[in-house]
Amino acid sequence: MREFIVEADGGSRGNPGPAGYGSVVIDAATGQTLAEAAEYIGVATNNVAEYRGLVAGLRAAHELDPTATVHVRMDSKLVIEQMSGRWKIKHPDMKPLAFEASKVFPAPQVTYEWIPREQNKHADRLANEAMDAGKRGEQWSASGSTAELEAADARAARAVAEPKPAGPPGDAAAGAARARAALADGRADTAPSATSAKSEAPAPAKAEADVRAARTVAAPSTGWGPADMGAPATFVLLRHGETPLTPQKRFSGSGGTDPSLSDVGREQAERVGAALARRGTVQAVVASPLTRTRETAGIVAAHLGLDVTVDDGLRETDFGAWEGLTFGEVRERYAEDLNAWLADPEARPTGDGESFAATATRIAATRDKLVAAYAGRTVLLVSHVTPIKTFVRLALGAPPESLFRMELSAASLSAVAYYADGNASVRLFNDTSHLRP
Repeated sequence: MREFIVEADGGSRGNPGPAGYGSVVIDAATGQTLAEAAEYIGVATNNVAEYRGLVAGLRAAHELDPTATVHVRMDSKLVIEQMSGRWKIKHPDMKPLAFEASKVFPAPQVTYEWIPREQNKHADRLANEAMDAGKRGEQWSASGSTAELEAADARAARAVAEPKPAGPPGDAAAGAARARAALADGRADTAPSATSAKSEAPAPAKAEADVRAARTVAAPSTGWGPADMGAPATFVLLRHGETPLTPQKRFSGSGGTDPSLSDVGREQAERVGAALARRGTVQAVVASPLTRTRETAGIVAAHLGLDVTVDDGLRETDFGAWEGLTFGEVRERYAEDLNAWLADPEARPTGDGESFAATATRIAATRDKLVAAYAGRTVLLVSHVTPIKTFVRLALGAPPESLFRMELSAASLSAVAYYADGNASVRLFNDTSHLRP
């Protein structure tokens, strides 16, 4: 299921006085700003403006995907506590607004979190832009908004003096240390309303988007805490669609028959392409050279209006003599070799196939090359089971045997972000929500 973050704010210059609101919808998996909304609402109180911002943000999220889960983040303690059901709503102006907010999504799909004002800069700046526009007798316009850029700049300025723990690309320990340091510092850090859908954030604003993505995995109650780690290279990892061998669970690596997609696999690729086009975050597509990945990548890239680059480093492991066989058939024919392979990442499949250790070395080199080539950008990597699991394993610092403990479905999406200081963050794994009708 897709997940959004809604950040909302409202303000009144006089309380009551000239008032406005701002709200932002963020893709929780990538940190990308998907939509902004802001409006000057005339004379109102701060709380009314805050509730109006909440309603606008929820509606914008609903327009993007009514089935999504939504995590609301606001610096209004009143709104958060009332919408969470912990405080009673007594003011007559706020009861209908709270009721309206509660009806946008089914209650189980929405959670609420209070955040300090310093962490709500984007929505706060939108609200102020709306009030400034109202003072001029105008409505807020997305084309003239600088809220996202200004919020990113403010956070970047605070991060200048921050020490950067060292570590090789994918060093999970260094990444965790940096996040903990940021948390310790306290930086987890009637005209219709105007709404702007974002297909791609401007380059300077990507840092702000990635700060939000770090927040989506925050502190004990909500996941990891926010930290300004800079704009990463984000790899959206797509396993190819089904081939005739996939439902039979046969070994299908880079040394076999190189099957094409089945009709089911092509339909899966179409669904992935449509879903990624709606999100609008992918800026490049790179594929393994095998037929099934190139076909998948071609279908998806057509939806995105992008070309496909082929990289041999993304190919599947060569399973040697096991190619085309089921696990049971391999056990019957090559039991000793299979047991060795399951126990030792250096062991090769029968027939001088490729070991998991060799695959990991190849993937690490490919990762480093692509991180350098796509710094600060989001790139779709269309690959296979073992390479994608290896990307995730290396990012987590997990042992080789963890490969056997991950389930990766055909046409599933995973995501890993790589930062300039060598840290990595796993943001998504084995998501198949886009395949549901």
